[in-house]
Amino acid sequence: MTVNIDWAAFFQVFGAALVSAVLIVACYAAGLRLLVRGGKVPVVHPADFEDAITRITPKEAARATKAAKKAAKKNPLTPAQRRVALVGAYLCFAVCVAAVIVGLFIIVMHF
Repeated sequence: MTVNIDWAAFFQVFGAALVSAVLIVACYAAGLRLLVRGGKVPVVHPADFEDAITRITPKEAARATKAAKKAAKKNPLTPAQRRVALVGAYLCFAVCVAAVIVGLFIIVMHF
C-alpha cells in the first residue's frame, strides 16, 4: 500500500490559505487603524472573570475610556478626512467579512 500525495494541490491549498490569512489580518489591522483615525476609538469594556489571573479595576476601565475620548478630541483631521477614514475602515471590514464568507462558501460547495 502506497500513499500518493498530490504536491501541486497541497501547495495550492497552502498558498491560498497563506494569502487569505495575510489578507484578512492586514485588512482588519488597516480597518482598526482607519477607525481610530476617523475618531471612533474602539473601547472594549472588560468582562469580569472570577478566575482571571489579572483583573481590570473599574478605575482602570474609566481611565482607558477617558484616554480614548481624549485621543478622539486630539485628532488633527478635518471632518471630511474623518469621514473618508471611516468609510475606508468599513470597507476594510467588509473585505474581511467577504473573504471569510467566500472561504466558507468554497468549503461548503467543495470547489
